Amino acid sequence: MPKKRSASQQQISDLTSDLQRVRADFENYRKRTELEKQSAQDSGYMSAIMKLLPVVDTIERAVGHIPDHLKEDAWANGVAGLSKQLEKTLLDLGVARIQASAGTPFDPQLHQAVQFDESSDGAVEVIADEMQSGYTLHGVTMRPSMVKVKRQ
Repeated sequence: MPKKRSASQQQISDLTSDLQRVRADFENYRKRTELEKQSAQDSGYMSAIMKLLPVVDTIERAVGHIPDHLKEDAWANGVAGLSKQLEKTLLDLGVARIQASAGTPFDPQLHQAVQFDESSDGAVEVIADEMQSGYTLHGVTMRPSMVKVKRQ
């Protein structure tokens, strides 16, 4: 009789181990599918936002080139308001503009140098001018800022 009990105990132990392994495998599967689902959602967001960014760029260029005689025009102010509304909406979606104003240190993770001012001999590379805004989505660079770089 003790031999049967030992065999039964061993079988219970084996089945318990199998059950624990299956539970762990299922938990890992659940976590992996959640990550894949989030990744697919972020990819969809990024794709849609990337298609919207040229429109944002065009509106910003238009606002930046409003003639002086139209600065107080209601229509021109409406276009400027549209730009601000788009920026707020993008911020609500987790999209942030990359800082690339003149004097900001150049960071190749965030900025794409399209011109380099060779006239200065400094040791530190800084941004001289931003040519196109860059954006991040939840801290991940979607589109780097296109900048002119100089040494300081």
